[in-house]
Amino acid sequence: MTERPTTLVLDSLDQVAAGDWDALAGDQPFVRHAFLRALEVSGCATARTGWRARHLTLWQDDTLVGAVPLYEKSHSRGEYVFDWAWAEAYSRHGERYYPKLVSSIPFSPIPGARLMARDDDSRRALIDALMEYSRQSQISSLHMLFPCETDTRALAAAGLQIRHAVQFHWCNAGWPDFEAFLDSLVRDKRKKIRQERRRVREAGVRFRRLQGAEITEADWNLFMRCYVNTYHQRGQHPYLNQAFFFELARTMPGNLLLLVAEREARPIAAALDICDEQALYGRYWGELEHVPLLHFEACYYQGIEWCIDHGIGRFEGGAQGEHKLARGLLPVRTTSAHWIRDERFADAVQRYLERESAGIADYFDELEAHTPFRIDE
Repeated sequence: MTERPTTLVLDSLDQVAAGDWDALAGDQPFVRHAFLRALEVSGCATARTGWRARHLTLWQDDTLVGAVPLYEKSHSRGEYVFDWAWAEAYSRHGERYYPKLVSSIPFSPIPGARLMARDDDSRRALIDALMEYSRQSQISSLHMLFPCETDTRALAAAGLQIRHAVQFHWCNAGWPDFEAFLDSLVRDKRKKIRQERRRVREAGVRFRRLQGAEITEADWNLFMRCYVNTYHQRGQHPYLNQAFFFELARTMPGNLLLLVAEREARPIAAALDICDEQALYGRYWGELEHVPLLHFEACYYQGIEWCIDHGIGRFEGGAQGEHKLARGLLPVRTTSAHWIRDERFADAVQRYLERESAGIADYFDELEAHTPFRIDE
């Protein structure tokens, strides 16, 4: 008879071998050991910043059969699934919403595996272990953000409340070049994109595309100047630091694409995307000089063109932003799953989610009715 798996909660990715973790994580870069560890060793996602690692792992003898990237949070920043109103409701009733448990990729609204398991039995055991740990911990709630469809179904079956949202992704229909992609759009959208790209070119902006080892230390220093400057212009402090990006450059160079915008051979902006064999993920951006429409070129059009050139099937443009629809990115449904300890608040959240879900469904239908693509194709 097979013994019941053992649960271990880790406060660092260094406590599990990268090969064991990645055997469950698959190919998506954001859930791989190197990416999550980079957030920890750089100091970006630590107890000091409100992201105390509590990674839940499931072991069969000495074999890792399940894992959940998990954090104890003292705030709701960097999540992209907004529960500030829930926290406020707790406060109004004299209750503490924080700490809470969050399974997510810090600062990254990327859908993907959260219940990383060897098989379906291990996934069910992982959910049981996660719920047991949540009930035993002194936390108000558990939140799993942007899980894949398989995980969402399993979490719903386990009784967690499901919340719905919308992102915008570009999907490659096999276009041979960017012009062919434009030809598939309705006239006004096609015209708008051509005008936007032309204005950037006429401003004298050209791009360099750098991958992996092509990205030099000087390029990284430029990117950090752009990235930090854009946050400071908004009066904000960036979530991520140079140590994080340098660690990615060391451990995950093959997953990095840096787009450098130059004018008169002078770099003025940069966008860093992360890629795998299936998708390009638009992530980090900054500028030193403002050029109208440069953000759209660097963060959307360059990425889409790169996907077409390299036969990549999908470009994910990040959270929210219905302006992306006019640029060929289509709406996709995303989810999150929630467990609330206090039954009174759980009932209130459920009623809220029912109303919100109806609104999201109507919004999604409206977006689909305004497709940017020609219906005669």
